[in-house]
Amino acid sequence: MEKSKAMTDLPELTEFEREVYSWQTTVTGFGEEGQRRLKGATVMISRVGGLGGLVAYELAAAGVGRLVLAHGGNLKPSDLNRQLLMRHDALGQARIDTAVETLKALNPRLEIVAVPENVSEANADELVAQSDVVVDCAPLFEERYAMYAACMRLAKPMVECAMYETEAHITSFAPDKTGCLRCLFPEKPDDWTRRFPVIGAVSGTAGCIGAMEVIKIVTGLGRPLFGRLLHCDLRSMAFHTVTLKPRKECLICG
Repeated sequence: MEKSKAMTDLPELTEFEREVYSWQTTVTGFGEEGQRRLKGATVMISRVGGLGGLVAYELAAAGVGRLVLAHGGNLKPSDLNRQLLMRHDALGQARIDTAVETLKALNPRLEIVAVPENVSEANADELVAQSDVVVDCAPLFEERYAMYAACMRLAKPMVECAMYETEAHITSFAPDKTGCLRCLFPEKPDDWTRRFPVIGAVSGTAGCIGAMEVIKIVTGLGRPLFGRLLHCDLRSMAFHTVTLKPRKECLICG
């Protein structure tokens, strides 16, 4: 969606917002136009835990105008090593409520649509339709597949974030321009489980990179990871990208 909206359609910045974002509006190629594009954007994030919570936090800080957040369930002690929107005193409470409180405390101008359930085939179209860009941070492949199928139907770009142990993976998909999630994972891996080993800082790294992908897609800054998978091995601090090509036999985009 890079620069798909004309400048005349973008919201103006207040003087207070110009001051808040003055460090980033001086970035080469970003400027006030980039900030206005962020303010006028709606980003949907699937799950706001260790990955999605950092995406949401960075986007709230960066000045995205509206977030659609989907996450079901209550906060557990085992969430606290990586879910930085959460608090110890919120244990047992709905994660989505605590996430909204934290984000609004950071940026009270932010509009949030809070959905207290996870993405499914039943709600994916409705959630994706509200958004300019979608960020997938779900731990379950069923959620990921449902959301990407909705992105394909509605022609929305999607940023894909994942982590395992000390490794992070980030890529971006653009319908009709790149391969898709099914090209990368035709089927759910047989050994994949809901709970897996990870260090919290790895989640945060993937989340911050995912947020930067959204910023690039919305504003046209730099080169998003369309058609490329970024692999980050934080154990050795080795980073590299792999080219992703569409599979001819893919049932979604082939």
